[in-house]
Amino acid sequence: MSQASPWWTPDRHSDRRPFLLARGRIKAAIRHWFEAQGFIEVEPGCLQISPGNETHLHAFRTELVGTDLSRQDLYLHTSPEFAMKKLLAAGETKIFAFGPVFRNRERGALHSPEFTMLEWYRANQDYETLWNDCAAILKIARETTGHSPWSYRGKTCDPHAAFERLTLDQAFKRMASIPLRETISNDGADRSYLAALAEAAGIRVGHDDSWSDIFSRVLVEKIERELGTPAPTILYEYPTHEAALARPSPRDPAVAERFELYACGVELANGFGELTDADEQRRRFETWLSDKARIYGERYPIDEGFLSALESMPPASGCALGFDRLVMLATAAQRIDQVLWTPLPDHVR
Repeated sequence: MSQASPWWTPDRHSDRRPFLLARGRIKAAIRHWFEAQGFIEVEPGCLQISPGNETHLHAFRTELVGTDLSRQDLYLHTSPEFAMKKLLAAGETKIFAFGPVFRNRERGALHSPEFTMLEWYRANQDYETLWNDCAAILKIARETTGHSPWSYRGKTCDPHAAFERLTLDQAFKRMASIPLRETISNDGADRSYLAALAEAAGIRVGHDDSWSDIFSRVLVEKIERELGTPAPTILYEYPTHEAALARPSPRDPAVAERFELYACGVELANGFGELTDADEQRRRFETWLSDKARIYGERYPIDEGFLSALESMPPASGCALGFDRLVMLATAAQRIDQVLWTPLPDHVR
């Protein structure tokens, strides 16, 4: 079997070039929309003390060598979240950023080790406001390319349609016959109950799988592929211990103000009503880092400056959107490499 030519050869580049030109038009239109809404574009640095502490996030590590030849580990960030929240603590109120982020152990049709994230924050705004932002961004992408409906791997979506809104509990009941809310409480989660429900739904459960492991497997195998068709879907009210940096819901503290946006079965965005309790955030970090050490044998440092910043950060909501995936759907590209100007070579695995 012949090997594909490198991305930089003229024939292959000419095939990708229409996607790349559309990418630039979409980015310019989104940037214009944010600026018209009174947002400031910021440029968070990629080198950070901590890359993010969620259990299943994997970072690229590098080394800072000082003029005195001292050495310190640093990381390429997996998200600009820590830096942007520090800017909120500094007094910014409406900020957005387009920038590269880096995640190890991720490569495929929808994954690249380096990709572009669009992230934005609104101080003193309810997180449901971000749902309207997401609707505006999808509309911009569709109108920029003129392509609709969107489709991916047999799933279609009208990006102009009113969003479907589903809680995690509703989604698990509808698509997996699992009453998820019954397996969690303010005090924790019932692993045995969820395991029994998952096995009854045909999900493989390992003896050492945690509640979170089982939850993730059901989400991937039964639910995600059905979301975002025929209209975009907002999946919200995640269990609090699956909500990373989100604050608990005032209506039900067992769930959090976290949502994800799906189109054509593809996750596009992840948003929070932001947690500003530094003690609770530290507790969550320690839990995830212990799980990371148990599962993967690695542990990242905690950014103490970030925790200090939370103490003076205003109430806020924020969202991260995978810009490359948005471009894929808006241009009918089938692989993320088609919409990246300079993707990793095919032989780099």
